[in-house]
Amino acid sequence: MLTLNRSETTSALDYSNLNTSIQETFTAIDRFEWQAVDEILQMREQQLYLQAGYKNFEEYCQRELYAWGGYRRINQLLGAKKVIDAVGELGGHIKNERQARPLLRLVREPEKLKQAVAIALKDNPSPGESDFAAAAQKVVPQLPRKKQSIQEPMVPKIQEPVVPKSAKVTVSQQSHPRYGEEGTIEADAPNHWQQIVTFADGERLLINNADLDAASVPFPTEPSYSPQYSEAIAALKEQHQKELERLQQELRIGLQSEATARAEEQVSEQIQSLQNLYKQQREQNIQLQQRLDEMEGLRKLEIENQQLLSRIQELENAVEERPSQQWGNTMTQQATKALNKQVKQALEKTIDLRSLAIEPPKENAQECLRLMGMALKNLASAMNNTQALEAAAIILGSEPTPTAIAYRAEQLEMLPQAVSDIRAVLAKPGCSWQEFWNVAQEYEVMKSDYWAELSIQETDLITALQNASTEPNTIGVGSIVAHADPYRTLYVERGEVVEDLGEELIVAWDHWKEQSKKADRYSRDELRFWQPQ
Repeated sequence: MLTLNRSETTSALDYSNLNTSIQETFTAIDRFEWQAVDEILQMREQQLYLQAGYKNFEEYCQRELYAWGGYRRINQLLGAKKVIDAVGELGGHIKNERQARPLLRLVREPEKLKQAVAIALKDNPSPGESDFAAAAQKVVPQLPRKKQSIQEPMVPKIQEPVVPKSAKVTVSQQSHPRYGEEGTIEADAPNHWQQIVTFADGERLLINNADLDAASVPFPTEPSYSPQYSEAIAALKEQHQKELERLQQELRIGLQSEATARAEEQVSEQIQSLQNLYKQQREQNIQLQQRLDEMEGLRKLEIENQQLLSRIQELENAVEERPSQQWGNTMTQQATKALNKQVKQALEKTIDLRSLAIEPPKENAQECLRLMGMALKNLASAMNNTQALEAAAIILGSEPTPTAIAYRAEQLEMLPQAVSDIRAVLAKPGCSWQEFWNVAQEYEVMKSDYWAELSIQETDLITALQNASTEPNTIGVGSIVAHADPYRTLYVERGEVVEDLGEELIVAWDHWKEQSKKADRYSRDELRFWQPQ
C-alpha cells in the first residue's frame, strides 16, 4: 500500500544507501577485473597452462574460464589492457573494459587514441562508454555496417487497460485496512497490476488489482510474457544471481586476505618491539653487573686496607707495651721474613691504585677517587711509605706532601656542596652573571672540579652569562640574539646578526640552516640578546 499525498523521508535514505552500495560493488568488480587481466597476462606469457596439460592458451580459456565468457571474454579484457597501456597517463580515466571497447580500433595509432580520450574528457570529466565511442567516431569516422534483415519473433503486445472514468470498486482483501470499503477510480493506472483508488474521505491509495473485487476490475494482476521469453528471463536471472554470488565470494576472499596481512604486520611489529625491549634490558643488566663488580672490588680493597691498618695498630701497640730490650730473640728470622712479605704485598696493592687515577670509575668517580686517596694517605702516614704518598697525590691531584693532600681532601669534601649551590642559582629564572659570581667566587679555587661536574647546558649558560655581562647593550653584527616577543616561536631560538642595514638587521637562525630560507630581517626593537633556557 502506498499513500500518494504523504511524504516519506525513509525512502530517500534507503535509496541513498542502496545506490552507494551498488556503485561500490561495481567499482570492486572493475578493480578485480583489472587484477584478473594482470594474472591472465602472466599465464599467457609464461605459458603456465602447459603444466596442466593444455595445448594452447585458447584451450585453457575455454576449459577453465568458460563460466566467465571463455576465450572471447578474455580477448576483450586483453584488448582493453592494450588500450590503457597505449594511452599512457590518460588510462586512469578508463574504468572498465566496456569503456575501452570503442577505442580498441585506434590502438595501432596511439596519437589518435590519445586525442580521442582527450576529447571524451573535455566533453565529460567522468566519461562513459558512449562518450568514448563518440570521441573515437570524431577522430576516425567509421561507416555504419549494413545490417542483415533478420526476422525476429513477434512479441505479443500487452494490451493497455482501458479504465472507465468514475469506476466503482470495492476492497476485497481482508488483510487490507480498507477492507469492504468502496472507492472510485478517477485516474489512469500507473501500471498493469495496480489502480489509484479515491475513497469517500478524500484519501487516494495505490492498491493492487488482486486486492480489489474481480468484477469491477477485469485487468490482469501480473505482466504476462510468451514462454520463450519467460525462459530467457529466468535464465538471465539465474546467471545474474550466479555472477553476484561469485563477486561476493571474491570480495570476501579479498577482505580476508587483507585482514590476514594486516594482522601479520601487527604481530611482526609487536615481535620487533619486544626484541628491542629485550635488547635494552640485556644492556642494562650488563651495565648493572659491571657496576656491581666495581663496587665489589672497592669493598674488598677497603676491607684489605682496614685489615692492614688494624695489623699496623697492633704492631705499634706491641712496640709501646714492651721496650726494645725485652724483645730479645722473640722475632726470629722466619718471623721477620713473614712480616716483610706482608708489608711488601700491602705496598704492591697500594701502588696498583695508580691505574685508577689514570682511568677512574665511570660512576661517582670523584667520590671513589677521594676515598681511595684518603685511604692511601692514611696508609702512607701509618707506614711512612713514600710510594703510597705519591699514589695518593696522583689520585687526589695535589703535591706529594701530607699538608697538600689534606688540603686537597678538604676541597673534594666541599665539591658536592659547591655543585649544589651553583646549580641552585642557575635554576633561578632570569639569572644574571652577578648572581652567579656571588656564589661561584667562594669556590673559585676548585673551579675545575665543579666545572667537570656540571652538564654541557649548564656550562653553556655560564659562558653566555659571562659574555652577556661584557657585551655592549646595542645589538650589532656578530651578536647572538633571539626574538623579543615571548609569544613568537623564535623567542627560544638562537640566531646571529650577519648584516646591519641601519634601521634593520639581518639575522641567520640556527634552526633554519637545513631550510631554503636561512635568514630574515628585523628591527632592533624586535630582538634581544640570546640566553639559554
